[in-house]
Parts: sequence; C-alpha cells; structure tokens
Amino acid sequence: MYQVARKLFFTDCRCAGDASKVYDDLFAKLDTNKDGKVDVFELKAGLAAMGIKTAKGAAQKIISSGDQDKDDGLDFNEFSKYLKEHEKKLRLTFKSLDKNNDGRVDFMEIKQSLADLGMDISKEEAQKILHSIDVDGTMTLDWNEWREHFLFNPATNLQEIVRYWKHSTVLDIGDSLSIPDEFTEEEKTTGMWWKQLSAGAMAGAVSRTGTAPLDRMKVFMQVHSSKSNKISLVGGFKQMVKEGGTASLWRGNGINVLKIAPETAIKFMAYEQFKKLLSSEPGKVKIHERFMAGSLAGASAQTVIYPMEVMKTRLTLRKTGQYSGMFDCAKQILRKEGLKAFYKGYVPNLLGIIPYAGIDLAVYESLKNLWLSHYAKDTANPGILVLLGCGTLSSTCGQLASYPLALIRTRMQAQASLEGSEQLPMNLMVKKILQKEGFFGLYRGILPNFMKVIPAVSISYVVYENMRDSLGIQK
Repeated sequence: MYQVARKLFFTDCRCAGDASKVYDDLFAKLDTNKDGKVDVFELKAGLAAMGIKTAKGAAQKIISSGDQDKDDGLDFNEFSKYLKEHEKKLRLTFKSLDKNNDGRVDFMEIKQSLADLGMDISKEEAQKILHSIDVDGTMTLDWNEWREHFLFNPATNLQEIVRYWKHSTVLDIGDSLSIPDEFTEEEKTTGMWWKQLSAGAMAGAVSRTGTAPLDRMKVFMQVHSSKSNKISLVGGFKQMVKEGGTASLWRGNGINVLKIAPETAIKFMAYEQFKKLLSSEPGKVKIHERFMAGSLAGASAQTVIYPMEVMKTRLTLRKTGQYSGMFDCAKQILRKEGLKAFYKGYVPNLLGIIPYAGIDLAVYESLKNLWLSHYAKDTANPGILVLLGCGTLSSTCGQLASYPLALIRTRMQAQASLEGSEQLPMNLMVKKILQKEGFFGLYRGILPNFMKVIPAVSISYVVYENMRDSLGIQK
C-alpha cells in the first residue's frame, strides 16, 4: 500500500507536468471535512493513510511554515505555495550533494557532505543513511527519490543530522571544560546561535543553583577530607548547617552562576577563531582540529575568568562573617596575598582541560557513531533520552579523567585561606597526597560530584526546553 500510494502520487506528479493539478488532487484527498483548508490532524491522518512517513512534529512544522493568515490550517494557495517553495529548497540541497553532477547521489557524496559539516561518519553509516531513502535499491538516489522522501519532511538538508547530534548546549554539570557547540551557517546568519547560547546559560544557572549544596560538599571534601579527618556526606551537611544555617549550603553559588555568561561568550568567540586558524581546508573541521580548537578556546576562557574561579572556591569555603560579599572577598585576597593569588591552581586547571575535553569528545563521538550504525533506520534523530544519556556519560568520563587535577586546583586555590596550611606547588602537593592518602586521595569528593550529575542534567534540560520555547528557537 505504501509504495502503491507513493507511486500513484509521484508518477502523476512527474508525468503530468502540471504541478497545480497534482497539488489540487492531493489537497482534495487531505481535506477530509471539505472546509477548504487542511489542518494538522488532517495532514497527519492523510499522509499516514497514503503511507508517507513523516518525522515527529513534521505536520505541525509544515502547517506553521505555510500558514500565512495564522488560522491554524492551510488553504489551497498556502498549501501549493509551501510545496513549491519546499521543492525549490530540496532541489538546491540535492544539487549541493551531487558533487559530480551526474544527477545521482551515492553514499560517498553523502559522506563527503557530512564531512563538510564537521561530522565524520564511516562508509557503512553513509550507506545506511542512503538505504533509508533509496526506493529502487540501486544504492544511489535520483532527484525523484530524494523529492519523494523529503517533500513532506520540513528538514531540507543533511545539516539536520548535525543538529540532532549537537553535543552539550543542554547539559551543565558544573564544569565548563567541554568543547563548544557547532553552529551551522544558517544559525549564525539568522542570530539563532546567541538564542541557543542564552538558553544554555539560563539552564546552567538554574541547574547550578539547584545542585549547589552538592557542589559545596564536593569542594568541602576536596579541601578538608583526609584519612585522619574523614567526612561523610550526612556528617558534612550537618556540619555546614550547624555552622551557617541552611542558606550556607548555597555559599559560592552567586559567583558560580555569574561566571557562566562571560565564559560562554569568550569560549564561543575564541572557538570560532581557532577553528579558522587550525582547519586545513576552509569550511571543514576535522575531529582532531575540533578538539584542538575547543581546548584552546577553553583555555582562553579560563584564563580570562580564572580570578572568579579562585573567588568561587574561597566563597564556598568561607566561614560565617569571613567575607561580606564578592567584592569584599576580592579586596581581602588582593590586600593580603597580592594579584598572584587570583591565579593559584591555574596550571592544573589548564592541564585538566585536555583529558576532560579529549575524553568527553571521544566518548561522545563513539556513542554517536554506535547509535547511527546500529539504530538509525528512518531518521538520524536519536530522541532526547539517547542524546542526554550519551552527553551525560561522555561528560562523566571526562570528569573522571580530569578529577585529580581539579582536586589539586581546588586545594591550591584554598590553601592560603586555611590556617596553618603549607603553600605547596603542584608537584609537591600531588606527592604529599599520594604519600599520605594513596591514589584514592586524589578522588576525595567524587561521590557528591557524581550525585549531582543526574539532577543537574535533568534541570538543565527542562529549563533549556522552556527557554527555547520562550525565545522561539525551532526544535
């Protein structure tokens, strides 16, 4: 039934030469209640009856795109205009894919087009994508097959695959060492990039505030916990509440939220510049170039905002009445320790970017390719649970690898404010921890750190989706 319905419709469309007659017949089939317009429900039901598969939300997107008079339906003029415009876009996309201009697209051309968009896939994965569109089994696509597959799908190009698999705008688990997002040229020219970054920053702010008590516990255990001074999760929270009340669980959160905006902006701008400098071919970014550009962008952002990182640690660990606020904290550090104190722990922090970003990217790419090769059938969209799962797992692996360096950084940032504490450089501090506490001494505070991952990701996602709706970002 599926193939028969498609063949009837599309053969007419190709042979009759009169597109409006075909659109007229199709409109009559879809307008089941004969009120002169097609709404979302009629479009969904009609396309399903004809065996035309559409992605989730496609019918709503088609109606929204073509509905000029905003009456929640398409009359014949709106319907035919939408299809004509959409067909033009599809023709342009087909031509851009057809690298050798032979009127057919093969799997190597799909692979090359995705590589141009910064996404490396294997031959097998490219063949799988091709097979999902190929009707006649020739393992190449002609214009008619391409048109048949995408005419009722609002996606007009393979950039959708890159968009689905965009990594981390949604996720904020408290560390900002991951590689920035890729934005398509369309997103950059339409200004959609800053809306997505804003939505991500707001999600990060709410997520960090929601998980701030666990973050404070992590820092507390990193600095104060040892073999001789064991701090349990419950005991630590009791100690904090006893010393400063329930509100003290959020100490250091203000500056932690405040640094999101400058860090995101600097990282994004630096990443775009480093990509241009490092890419071997203009407009193409290979995985290793992306890793290098992302790491350098992360290092640039961290260099600029690092004094805020030091202040965050000091404010998180402060005792009641020690500082009256952020500015008082900055003044006291400057007066007692000088300007150099604002860059304590800078070296381990910088070194931590490489294992974090590298492992995060490698694990994410591996999970993405695994899904594309085994489960991508009708669409490249894996669904939100798979995306969140892959992002969470890759970020957690990155954190695990860079955690010892994060612990050293935090101790170096804090040591001057602790009474009777030695001012040790990085190498001696590592040596001292290994001698006194063994290898696992470098992982103090890892439990609250991992406990905050799932709530942080969940909060980030919910806030991000609501922000997307408010800012009018297309899904």
